[in-house]
Amino acid sequence: MSSAAELTKRMTNAERERRWPNLKPKDAATLILIDRVGPKPKVLMGKRHPGHKFMPGKFVFPGGRIEGDDRKMSASGMLHPIVEEKLLKRVQRPTLSRARALGLAAIRETFEETGLMIGTREHGAPEFVPEGPWTAFKDAGVFPDLEALHFIARAVTPPKRPKRFDARFFAVDASAIAHKVEGVVGPETELVELVWIPIEEAKTLDLPTITTVVIDELQKRIEAGMHHRLPVPFYYEVRKAFQREEL
Repeated sequence: MSSAAELTKRMTNAERERRWPNLKPKDAATLILIDRVGPKPKVLMGKRHPGHKFMPGKFVFPGGRIEGDDRKMSASGMLHPIVEEKLLKRVQRPTLSRARALGLAAIRETFEETGLMIGTREHGAPEFVPEGPWTAFKDAGVFPDLEALHFIARAVTPPKRPKRFDARFFAVDASAIAHKVEGVVGPETELVELVWIPIEEAKTLDLPTITTVVIDELQKRIEAGMHHRLPVPFYYEVRKAFQREEL
């Protein structure tokens, strides 16, 4: 069975509900942190607050939609050219600034939800930053690092769901964590719990179906060497059946 057919089959009853207005998907980005120090690679997952309307109580990778300031933030290095190329495929009005903003959104959302800053201190603090979450990077002397990002998968939320995202899944080695702010995760925050868990065991958690499929894709990519030139799967739905395309 293909990954697309398996995704369609695995969907829960809640994921099949289509009783909301058909919203246009918003550009979003997710970041998978991989810890390779031990005998088995681990990934960082967070449990969503049970009061959320969208995927309550599910374990997910940190992420969210692009914000305007993500286009303004300075960064260390650039996305790998192959990553840029794949991010701009099958996109209306593709621009390099859009690809860059996706990478920065993944880094910012990860910080906001976990307190972890992906970047480097080699160049000192960024001099000019937008007001808001990015100021914490300046205070900590951390430049966000785009060069470290791998593009793993893309998925569009099916129509008539309560929220819809055109989500890009990035991955980065945990060695790219330059700083940690404590106290970001708690009982009333977006993610109420964080766990580092072996990749295979992660699939036993209460996950959205697409997250399980992306973990499968991640495992294949790690086994193949994590090269940027490897195809990036793109999942989207047509007539209530998921399609898998390679970017």
